[in-house]
Amino acid sequence: MLLKDIIQGIDCKVVGDVEVEVKDLQFDSRKVTAGTLFVAQRGTKVDGHDFIGKAVEQGAVAVVCEEVESGMRKVESEKVTFVVVKDSSEALGLMAANFYGHPSRQLKLVGITGTNGKTTTVTLLHRMFRKLGHHVGLVSTIVNKVDEEELPTGHTTPDALELNQLLRRMADRGCDYCFMEVSSHAVVQKRIAGVEFAGGIFSNITHDHLDFHKTMANYIAAKKGFFDALPKEAWALTNVDDKNGRVMVQNTRAKVYTYGLQQKGDFHCKVIEEGFEGMQLSINGKEIWCRLVGRFNAYNLLAIYGAAVLSGADEKEVLRLLSTLEPAPGRFQYVSGCGVTAIIDYAHTPDALQNVIETIDAIRRPTQQLITVVGCGGDRDKTKRPEMAQIAADGSDKLVLTSDNPRTEQPESILDDMEAGLTAEQLSRTVRITDRHQAIRTACMLAKEGDIVLIAGKGHETYQEVNGVRSHFDDVEEAGKWLIVKGEN
Repeated sequence: MLLKDIIQGIDCKVVGDVEVEVKDLQFDSRKVTAGTLFVAQRGTKVDGHDFIGKAVEQGAVAVVCEEVESGMRKVESEKVTFVVVKDSSEALGLMAANFYGHPSRQLKLVGITGTNGKTTTVTLLHRMFRKLGHHVGLVSTIVNKVDEEELPTGHTTPDALELNQLLRRMADRGCDYCFMEVSSHAVVQKRIAGVEFAGGIFSNITHDHLDFHKTMANYIAAKKGFFDALPKEAWALTNVDDKNGRVMVQNTRAKVYTYGLQQKGDFHCKVIEEGFEGMQLSINGKEIWCRLVGRFNAYNLLAIYGAAVLSGADEKEVLRLLSTLEPAPGRFQYVSGCGVTAIIDYAHTPDALQNVIETIDAIRRPTQQLITVVGCGGDRDKTKRPEMAQIAADGSDKLVLTSDNPRTEQPESILDDMEAGLTAEQLSRTVRITDRHQAIRTACMLAKEGDIVLIAGKGHETYQEVNGVRSHFDDVEEAGKWLIVKGEN
């Protein structure tokens, strides 16, 4: 493709030949080959402008940058075209859309943003629309899919190049829908620039990612930015029970719809009955039984219902299919043995942990103890650590503090931060075990018949990251293994 076609619609200044043929787009200089257009992005740790010279040496025929003078000084070749833009990250998204033929325009792309519920919502929407007979794409924290073909996933929302490549693959395979998680990082880092959404969902917003956003105001603004960018032809579905639900859509051009359990909205739900095996719900006056548990899942199911109807699905068929859906992996997932129920959940924010504990508490009998195993991730928001521990201690009979993904932090320092949130009485009911294998084992062995063990924080993850190395670790496997061992003793 010619450079002039790739930069079409982008506000830029060009120094050089726009007729040059471009074979590839890259923002990582290590991946540059002959004929590549290299985009110099300013990252949080690395500035791509420092690698312009290397990219040209490896065959880049054009460079997109924010400072042409410094960029040109890094190379001697007069054959390299420089494209100067205000924001390289935003330009990358727009150019990727041009380069891959605007695949999002060939799909009904629905994005969801919020702190909790994103993965469950998009996963179950994907399953529902597959059952409705559609070819469907999925972009999620757990896995990316083209129909039932699974593709590896890294970030919650892929970078602009990977995202457009993925959407192109979906469009070429005949997908007519795609359901996608949109992280706050992706909005701020312009990963979704140039991508056109048919609809957007807001789930909720609670304490998370302040290591990146620094303040809740910045975090809220990032989420809101997704809705601000929706086109007028799109729809926006927002949770009116969340105090920021209406804030999200106050400047959107999209047509706004609402959902909630407490306040009346376009889509309303009431929990009639619930148990560990599921819930009886009334959705817009029609009752269904579903296999998911907890009020937080009632919100997820209501968002799924609203999004499906707004996407053109038949309302009666949507209600029927809601009753067949099962939880996403690692979301309130059960393992049982020896009369003990272990629940594995991805809850890694204070609000998510509170929701899961409250759900268990509403269902369990007075004689059933709740033993919670929880940790916090390293190199992430430290301010939520004492709060997470306090929530777990308040709602549990016994608490086991352990490692999550320490990453490059010392596990003991993370546990110190968590313990700082506990009172003397709570500490008396708390065991601190750094090794997650042993922590889960201890919780299972402490549990008596009828008790419940909640293993929170990692959910679907099948690894543990320590000092940059990922080793196999699966909470579901661990719980199952130790409950078997318990039964043999």
